[in-house]
Amino acid sequence: MLRKIVMLGVIVCLTLGASIAAAAPDALFSWAQAPTTLTYYGQSTFLLTHGDTKVLIDPWFTGSPWKTGTADEMDAQYILISHAHFDHIGDAASIALRTGAKVVSTSEITRMLGEKGITNSQGMSIGGKKNFEFGSVKLTNAVHGSGVAGGQAAGFIITFFGKVLYFAGDTALFGDMAYIGKANLDYALLPIGDNFTMGLDDATEAVGLLHPKKVIPMHYNSNPNIMQNPEDFKKMVEGRYGTPVIIVKPGTTITL
Repeated sequence: MLRKIVMLGVIVCLTLGASIAAAAPDALFSWAQAPTTLTYYGQSTFLLTHGDTKVLIDPWFTGSPWKTGTADEMDAQYILISHAHFDHIGDAASIALRTGAKVVSTSEITRMLGEKGITNSQGMSIGGKKNFEFGSVKLTNAVHGSGVAGGQAAGFIITFFGKVLYFAGDTALFGDMAYIGKANLDYALLPIGDNFTMGLDDATEAVGLLHPKKVIPMHYNSNPNIMQNPEDFKKMVEGRYGTPVIIVKPGTTITL
């Protein structure tokens, strides 16, 4: 009797193992085939998505003139904040508290948000890199005000399921962009609005330093000080370098 019970157990285990092994490749194939997308909400707000993994960048919805979404409907596992000006830190606190998303930013910003009850965070400093389930985030310099005492504005080199993106944040042109370009960038997300950041000329120069495969303009047309025609930027960059410029209309999604 004992021998029969043992044999039955072996058969059950073998059958179950075979079923799991057969299902696993399908699950892995489904994960690998999931599209990696980028949604632009206007100004500098983006959402990276791959399957169930979502990374929200500089989430400004409340008060945004673009009106492409609301903070209440946003869902993400990670929130990246480049600096603490209102149009970048925006709704990060309310979204993080509601969703439990991990906030990734400078140590000064994560410390400030910790005072608001946000403890799921990763404080970093310029030049630092951290691995996450989707890939990694490296903080880069950004020549701009930080919006928080003792802090520094940042950009991000984001590796997201194999895609490498440089999110410049709010910044002036600076020579070390040539070093950032060594990351073999698939996409460079660059501000073009002028006045507070690079304008068309400097953003075009930045492309020459970064050598990305594609460029996406951001941070323009949200107030009278940063009015620009992104088509002009597209003509300048493509005419000079041949690098494709993708103008993503606020509220729309592209596949990376």
